[in-house]
Amino acid sequence: MIKEDTFTIKRIRFDEHYLPSENTRLTTNFANLARGESRQANLRNVLKMIDNRFNDLARWDNPKRDRYAVELEIISFDMDISFKNNKETFPLIEILKTTIIDKINNKRIEGIAGNNFSSYVRDYDFSVLLPEYNKDRKDFSKPDNFGDLHGNLFKTVISSDSYKRNFSKAPVICLSVSGNRTYHKTDNEHPVLGVEYQQRDLSLTDQYFAKMGMQVRYFMPARSVAPLAFYFFGDLLSDYTTLELISTISTMESFQKIYRPEIYNANSAASDCYQPSLKHQDYSITRIVYDREERSQLAVTQGRFTEERFIKPYQDILEQWSASYAV
Repeated sequence: MIKEDTFTIKRIRFDEHYLPSENTRLTTNFANLARGESRQANLRNVLKMIDNRFNDLARWDNPKRDRYAVELEIISFDMDISFKNNKETFPLIEILKTTIIDKINNKRIEGIAGNNFSSYVRDYDFSVLLPEYNKDRKDFSKPDNFGDLHGNLFKTVISSDSYKRNFSKAPVICLSVSGNRTYHKTDNEHPVLGVEYQQRDLSLTDQYFAKMGMQVRYFMPARSVAPLAFYFFGDLLSDYTTLELISTISTMESFQKIYRPEIYNANSAASDCYQPSLKHQDYSITRIVYDREERSQLAVTQGRFTEERFIKPYQDILEQWSASYAV
């Protein structure tokens, strides 16, 4: 039912000329930056932020802080549907792929796949299914199988030959920490990822990514002001090179400064016992235009699109497949 040739991989360069494709989720953060009158300035500025942060972290043999540049590709995984005599394509997930340019040695160095993560089914789960499930409940809860279908679809993509032919390593997703959890600084410090933070209870997003087969650790890199959440397979600290990790940090920290300046562009660094908040007032804003309210509204619209085009027409088949899924 869901076979090796079910998934199609598409690539598009993310640069100052980027225009979102028709199938791109408009709630995808980098797509939001690429619309409106400020689109080209937005893109040019965020790419410069990424390069600057990369060189800030990769300081060795780099006295002018200009040795490296980061190229980004948007990787789309479309699902070819052939259920119930229907044949169509559904846009399943999007990630980012980094490539590091060493301008001194004139080398292109493969970076990490993953970084940002976008998913129509995730929009449905969080913006449609979860609110409807809690509509008349006094205490917030989630269905027992919440995230199962999405997680199994994601694991199928990552374990497919299509993924392995295109990417040499498993993905690393880097997101914001949760605003309703408290993070505690530890004595563990990595030379690139920085100081590790821990928390006692997994957030809803952490639990959702666990259904995708991914672990989570929280690190605050040098000269950062808040920890980032890193979702990964295997061993985050051993499986990736220094430059690969820096490419992810520089990319996603730059985006988070735009998306969540209250946390990642705050004027003071996270304390030893830290609870992030979007209500924090002591922060600086970037010169990049980003419409966070529009993004929230579009998440519901795109969740409904997923419900009508993917969940409802094929729900019984998808649930049967997901229930019998084996890693």
